[in-house]
Amino acid sequence: MLSLFSSFFVFLFGLIVGSFLNCIIYRLETQGNFLKGRSFCPHCKHILSWQDLIPIFSFIFLKGKCRYCQKKISWQYPLVEIATGTIFLLIFSFYFIPTLFQFITTLYLFIVSSFLITIFVYDLKHYIIPDKIIYLAIAIALIFNLLKSDFQWKSDFLISAFAASLFFLLIVLVSRGRWMGVGDIKLAFLMGLVLGWPGILVALLSAFYIGAIFGLGLMALGKKKLKSEVPFAPFLVTGTFLALFWGEKLINWYQAIFLLK
Repeated sequence: MLSLFSSFFVFLFGLIVGSFLNCIIYRLETQGNFLKGRSFCPHCKHILSWQDLIPIFSFIFLKGKCRYCQKKISWQYPLVEIATGTIFLLIFSFYFIPTLFQFITTLYLFIVSSFLITIFVYDLKHYIIPDKIIYLAIAIALIFNLLKSDFQWKSDFLISAFAASLFFLLIVLVSRGRWMGVGDIKLAFLMGLVLGWPGILVALLSAFYIGAIFGLGLMALGKKKLKSEVPFAPFLVTGTFLALFWGEKLINWYQAIFLLK
């Protein structure tokens, strides 16, 4: 019963954080200050009341429309809330142990995952990774790693970060920025700090596999051409979460594939 209650609380907390992430994403788009000012409808600018801000339920009760101007509310809002709640619940399930260090680790992963979700949505919409988000995320990950007492653990994660970012730097230089952007280099560095080895390898392989499948699907549907620009950060973020939760199983799966070949 306690575990069920804890899981419900964590999921609910994730929904609330997801609502806040939507606010951050919108105010990043409009260059607004997300620490000040009340939430408002992006269409009619009417200040929203507390009934309009209940994660998921407000969207359902309002039938996906603003209470005041009846304009449609983007599906981004409930989807980000549900995704954040689900990821927080997975982090809690996979990593939480009732010790002080594991509590700090779980909190750290909550924070990092919030940054990753923000990057996922923003890059998907605008084809850019905001510097103020990625730099802050890297700083937090660096501080967390440097506070660890085990030097071997720290060096592993730092080496993974530099190796991953160097790999993407080479891709940017070879393609002259046509295949990857500078933001992907920074994101790869963050991924290395979060995942270490071999998690970073799993994340990158997963990102390229998913990206290739998604790209081929879009071309088959006539939505994209071979030279069309596709944001890659969403695939990198997806790969990061896959490695974070199912890294060992994916390693075994990739090994099986390569051995079959």
